[in-house]
Parts: sequence; structure tokens; C-alpha cells
Amino acid sequence: MNKGGGGMGVGSASIMLIFAVLCLTVFSLISLSVAESDKTLADTEAELVTQYYIADELAERVLAVILDSDVTPGEILGVTIESEWDMDLFAEVAEYSCPLSDTMELSVKVAVGEDSYDILVWKMVNTGDWVIDDTLKVWTGGDDSSFGFMMFD
Repeated sequence: MNKGGGGMGVGSASIMLIFAVLCLTVFSLISLSVAESDKTLADTEAELVTQYYIADELAERVLAVILDSDVTPGEILGVTIESEWDMDLFAEVAEYSCPLSDTMELSVKVAVGEDSYDILVWKMVNTGDWVIDDTLKVWTGGDDSSFGFMMFD
């Protein structure tokens, strides 16, 4: 005997339950993947900040030695100093850099006068090799199209 209730049967409820469990599983795996990526990024950033403050301390120590003595080219605390007289600033300008990592350094440029000094540059600089990624083929707008779009044969 057929009951014509038109409601949802046991099979439909099972399919809906399986679908809901699959969706929750996929969303939980995506959340786990994002959390692991965020942790890796946070660890990398924390390491960079630590390396920055180590390089900053070294740069401050070098600056203190420069201010306590005459500025001359040479080496102070293992850091190579370059200096030259700047007629516009009427001061001796010393330049040096302290390494942060294999590809980053803290670059410092300071103008030392008789009674004062001015920090001209104090920034992180990328020293790694720059490699162009030319694997993506991009249309450069050659003469094969007069309407601004690419014509395919």
C-alpha cells in the first residue's frame, strides 16, 4: 500500500546528513590549512623582527663609536664604514650596513657635524638576487591586431 504523504523519506535524510558531514569536514580541513599557514607566516615575521632588533642594536653601537671618535673609513665592530665629506650638509657622512639575514640588511647613513648628527637613512634593504618570472605568456600588443584584442588562427 502506497502512502501519498509526499514528505521526505529515510533515504533523503541520510543523504542530507552525509552531505552536511562532508561539508563540515571540508571546512574544518580548510580552517586547519589556513591556521597552519598563518602560524608559519607569524613565525617567519617573529624571526625577522628578532633579527631586525639584533641588527638595530649593532647599528646603534657602531653609531655610538662613530660619535665618540672621528669619522673615518674603516671597520667598527665588524661593520665596514664608508665616509665622505658632504659640502651641502657641511658634515661628514658615514654609511654602513648591518646584516639581518642572507637577503636583508639594515642600511644606515648618518651625517656627523661638530656638535650634532642627523640620521639620513635607517632602513631595511633587500640584498637578495631579483629573478624575473617570465613563465607566464602575456600578449604584448603586437601588430597582429588593430582592434586591441588578440586574433587566434
